[in-house]
Amino acid sequence: MDITTLRATHPDHWNKATAIRALAMDAVQAANSGHPGMPMGMADVATVLFQNHLKFDASAPRWADRDRFILSAGHGSMLIYALLHLSGYADVTLDQIRNFRQWGAITAGHPEYGHVSGVETTTGPLGQGLANAVGFAIAEESLRARFGAKTVDHRTWVIAGDGCLMEGISQEAIGLAGMQKLSRLIVLWDNNDISIDGKISLSDATDQRARFAASGWKVLSCDGHDPADIDRALTEAKKSDRPVLVDCKTHIGYGSKKQDSASAHGSPLGDAEIAATKAVYGWDHGPFVIPADIKAAWEAIGQRGASVRADWEARFAALPAARQAEFTRVMSGETPKRLLATIRAYKRDLTEKQPKVATRKASEMALAVINPVMPETIGGSADLSGSNLTKTSDMTVFNADNRKGRYIHYGIREHGMAAAMNGMALHGGIRAYGGTFMCFTDYARGAMRLSALMGVPVVYVMTHDSIGLGEDGPTHQPVEHLAICRATPNTLTFRPADAVETLEAWEIALTETNRPSILALSRQNLPTLRTEFTARNLTAQGGYVLAEATGKRQAILMATGSEVEIAMAARALLEAEGIGTRVVSMPCMELFSAQPESYRRKVLPPGPVRVAIEAAIRQPWDRFLLGERGRDGKADFIGMTGFGASAPAERLYAEFGITAEAAAASVKAML
Repeated sequence: MDITTLRATHPDHWNKATAIRALAMDAVQAANSGHPGMPMGMADVATVLFQNHLKFDASAPRWADRDRFILSAGHGSMLIYALLHLSGYADVTLDQIRNFRQWGAITAGHPEYGHVSGVETTTGPLGQGLANAVGFAIAEESLRARFGAKTVDHRTWVIAGDGCLMEGISQEAIGLAGMQKLSRLIVLWDNNDISIDGKISLSDATDQRARFAASGWKVLSCDGHDPADIDRALTEAKKSDRPVLVDCKTHIGYGSKKQDSASAHGSPLGDAEIAATKAVYGWDHGPFVIPADIKAAWEAIGQRGASVRADWEARFAALPAARQAEFTRVMSGETPKRLLATIRAYKRDLTEKQPKVATRKASEMALAVINPVMPETIGGSADLSGSNLTKTSDMTVFNADNRKGRYIHYGIREHGMAAAMNGMALHGGIRAYGGTFMCFTDYARGAMRLSALMGVPVVYVMTHDSIGLGEDGPTHQPVEHLAICRATPNTLTFRPADAVETLEAWEIALTETNRPSILALSRQNLPTLRTEFTARNLTAQGGYVLAEATGKRQAILMATGSEVEIAMAARALLEAEGIGTRVVSMPCMELFSAQPESYRRKVLPPGPVRVAIEAAIRQPWDRFLLGERGRDGKADFIGMTGFGASAPAERLYAEFGITAEAAAASVKAML
């Protein structure tokens, strides 16, 4: 619909939508950076969504049963900031809009979870919001099945652009959503046919409607500048028994001279062009000025859900007290009271029985104890359930026929899995974990980074963590991956040495509230090295003395995971020659680095030579070899300097020199 007709036919709608466009133009101009074209193009769709369909109450942004709105096309962040400000979210003030993209403002260049109350997830890396939304929808289905539709009954709405749909993660996400028949998921496609380089036809010829239909979605379309047509499509979308794509045909930079061009995408329009565009709009107001009647109309939209929320609160208050308490607990992220006692009892059992198992198996054994007492866990694997050992016997499969299932077969979709896990955690009420091979963290990296950036406590179960996986060879043997994970801020990377450390790592991961955890787990069997029970979680210290030197301490061997066994064997060789040797297990470098200096000094005192042993690259170890009172010439590393090879694990360790004999020889050479 052209502007003249739209203004004449729908004047009230036009004023509300134009307020969004004006704020977007003004804020981007004031910041001298940003993306005005997308908010200008999607303002009509967003206005109809917020006014007629989105279930929310601006005064209660954390209401558990609100609809979730996700701006996957996060570069158009002024769309969501304008919507939140206009509808009355208290934290998105006009000053925040004026300070768009500036230091200290919550209105970041791309929407960031935790900064703004109405932002459900961090978006900007294209396709992530769309894939997160699949997790939001899974969480809603799961919680509705568990607590009932009177408590959980909402939708997830997404605005996605052409760029979101070109990203590979989009196919992983829509394929999973279509198979799962996530009917509460509705994606509004900003089909403006423009990306940074120009027309979409420069780089893509995909029939997006056909792609979504082939993936099991219902596909609808509308004129993205006709509020009646938009309303019709959104009303129909809510009736679907499948996820829905609504193709909203729009014009980027709507109404400006830059309309339908790449120049409207990612730079300010300029003062003269803004003035000209406002004249086309009939908007005779200065920068950041919203007439009182239009602001009041928007605030009424923000208050529309208050009565719906009050009805929900009344229904919730009528539930049995135990039911209320359990729902409140899982939505808050609080762990069950029985969890710690259950873990401690099982740890005592492990120290007595001392199983020799791969740490991936130890993880399965830990989950077999944890999952029955922690019903909010939802596990899964990217088509490696039998290898990752992420499914416990108490779990049934989550699918369209069994929404009470707690295990998801993600298929070969590592990136989609990780992003969906983020969505589940962000929704609340779910503790998500998922597995693949450690090497394939590469495929999940974008979503794993966002887990850390958002502070989302999901758990990545990454098995086959070294050359110890053997014959599959260097394509599957992670070498640099531990370093990459450890280099990621706000992430805990665990590489446990035995079943006890694995259990302790799970205890930490499941009680974290603001950072993700990565469990790097072995394929090969490992002995139980922690043979004395202690209630204290030693893994929580990051590193600790596993075995002390007898006599004068001359060497310290540090190791993680499967190489702690090698360190213990090297210690035996050195002690037999009268060389006092301490072994330090370092299951989590991040937690050790966070310990007081006095504790770190106690574990790594000055004086003895140091050798670190790990079947990975050296890079993360230099802090503990050369720093922390270590020194060059008295420190060495036994590990990998390149990629692995295809052979049995025992042969690989020998060929690459990751042996007790090599470690002992290194110590003696430095003494």
